[in-house]
Amino acid sequence: MPDLHMKLLRVVLLMTFFCLVFAAAGSTQSDSSRHIMADSVVTDTGAKNNLPDTLFIAGISIYGNKKTKSYIIERELPFKQGSYITLGDLKKGLETGKQQLVNTTLFTDVAVYVENSYGQFVFITVFVKERWYILPLPYFKFIDANFNTWWVTYNHTLKRTNYGIKFLHNNISGRNDKLTTWLITGYSKQVAVKYERPFFDKQLKQGYQLFASYSNQGDINYATNKNKQQFLRPEGLPYMRKTLKMEGDYIYRPGLRVRHIFRAGYMYEQIADTAFALNPGYFGNGNKKASFPYIGYTFWYSNADYNFYPVKGLVSETSILHKGITKDMNLTQLVSINSYTIPLLPKTQIQVKEGGMLNLPFNQPFYNKGMFGYYGNISMRGYEYYVIDGDAGIVGRATLQQQLAGFTKKLGLGEKKEPYSFRVYGKLFADAGYVYNRHPGNSILNNKMLHSWGAGIDLVAPYDVIFKFDYSFNQLGESGIFIHLNTDF
Repeated sequence: MPDLHMKLLRVVLLMTFFCLVFAAAGSTQSDSSRHIMADSVVTDTGAKNNLPDTLFIAGISIYGNKKTKSYIIERELPFKQGSYITLGDLKKGLETGKQQLVNTTLFTDVAVYVENSYGQFVFITVFVKERWYILPLPYFKFIDANFNTWWVTYNHTLKRTNYGIKFLHNNISGRNDKLTTWLITGYSKQVAVKYERPFFDKQLKQGYQLFASYSNQGDINYATNKNKQQFLRPEGLPYMRKTLKMEGDYIYRPGLRVRHIFRAGYMYEQIADTAFALNPGYFGNGNKKASFPYIGYTFWYSNADYNFYPVKGLVSETSILHKGITKDMNLTQLVSINSYTIPLLPKTQIQVKEGGMLNLPFNQPFYNKGMFGYYGNISMRGYEYYVIDGDAGIVGRATLQQQLAGFTKKLGLGEKKEPYSFRVYGKLFADAGYVYNRHPGNSILNNKMLHSWGAGIDLVAPYDVIFKFDYSFNQLGESGIFIHLNTDF
């Protein structure tokens, strides 16, 4: 184990050195100038100070959208051509328009500003630089909840990774619709396809999403022992877990900030006889198979400058999900995650994030008990090597972050290099949480107050790729370096 920690330390040091060298090299390319140039896009918003108090938006000009339909861009602006607006609302609207366009994930750079004015008549200009929309990507991902569990606990074995091809075709028709296809092998054999269309009506308020997947898994997490996942991977068996999932979502977006998502789907799962023998209560129905429909609703609100790594604003998501229609599968789950980031100084912020989860009724089988630390669920920093099962849980996270560097680098092949922005942040953090479990078994983390703290460095890269390097301490007396990668890929 010490050797593995030393390997991990070397990885972190190399990545930190890479970030600092990258920042130094990019400092000469810093986007200190805010002027429009042929090879760059203005990233500023501005309204002239000598404008009258009441204005008429006489024109909105959009440039740089080679693929994206203009009305998709106009949908994200809080004002329309031909409308009256106060000077104060216009200044706020320019900032909001840029913020909304950045969060569409269609563009690498955005500018919204007043180009010209004649008396009370103002002419708005929107400049965008579009992303690459067709991305056939090699796919490689460890199946564990975080990098450290895979690297240290399982000695970064390739047997616990998935690899293959992920094909993304974003903005297919110029309406911000997306088609994603996964062809995955390795730990699990998986085929999946997802299509998203944010708007299908003339009012640009209604959309939908379709998803289907089939996977055949080589091993299975059949139980938890002292907050450690227990896996079974026998040789010679064709599968340990099979999963078929189909889902359709209806999305209603009445304005800029809010989305209402209604979902309905079907799930079929089957585990091997050997796994069922070890945990006959896996599904809670006395069977090695589970087949059930589910329905759900999500309320999503965003008023943040950048949803993936905000330095200002609020992002909130609250969901209710119900699985099953018989006693064999009966779960109602409530989940809420909210993040509020407050600027303290021009490059310093404090972020408060809270999350909660409730499973009803409390007598859920192992299949429905995952609470903290599982992939995609709520987690606490410093407890990356653990999972916590339960019936109800809450966590609060506070982070003080300071931007250490911001720079641009030209990336690409040959003469097609384009500038991309990078940011580096330092941070201090503290977490607290609690998970209630009516039947905790031999858990060492349930039904008690948990806390952790630490410091770290984050690298925010283009295309919503975020590297996080943390050094954390927990109340068990443990500490270590933890690496997290957040990506929209």
